[in-house]
Amino acid sequence: MTFLFTNNKPQNLSSGKIDLNERTTERLSDCAYRHQWISVVAYYKAMNRNFESGFELEDWLIAEQEFMKTMVTRYLTVCSEDGGLTLIGLQRFAKSLGIENSETFLHKDELIHAIQIITHNDPCFDSHLYNNCNVSEPCSWRAECKKLTAQHI
Repeated sequence: MTFLFTNNKPQNLSSGKIDLNERTTERLSDCAYRHQWISVVAYYKAMNRNFESGFELEDWLIAEQEFMKTMVTRYLTVCSEDGGLTLIGLQRFAKSLGIENSETFLHKDELIHAIQIITHNDPCFDSHLYNNCNVSEPCSWRAECKKLTAQHI
C-alpha cells in the first residue's frame, strides 16, 4: 500500500482516489526558505565545532554567504540552460535575495551590480574588459560579463 501525503493527511494511492486539487507540498516564501537554509547550515557548522560557544554570529554570516553564492550559481546555471539572462528574471532573482524595489531597475548591469553588492562581491560586472578581470577567485558572473563585453566589441 502506497500513501501520498497532502496537507499532512495521508491518502491511499492504491484506492485510485486522490484529490489532485490539494497541494502536495507547501512552498516556503523566499524569506522563509532563506532563513531555514541558513539556519541548517549554521547549525551544522556549530555541530562540527562541538557547539563551542562564541561563534554563533560567525557561523550565521558564513552560512549566509554560502546561501548567496549557491543561489547565484544556481540562477546562472538555470539561465544558461534556458537561453540567458532576462531583465524580468534578474528582477525576480534580486527580489528573492532581498534587494528592495528590484522591479524599478531598468538595466541588467545595474541589477547585477546590486546582486554583487548584496553578495559581498565587487560590483565589477561590465566595468572593464573581461581579459583585464583581476578577480583572484572564480567569479560567478564572468561568463555573462564576457558575453556582454563581446557584444560591445
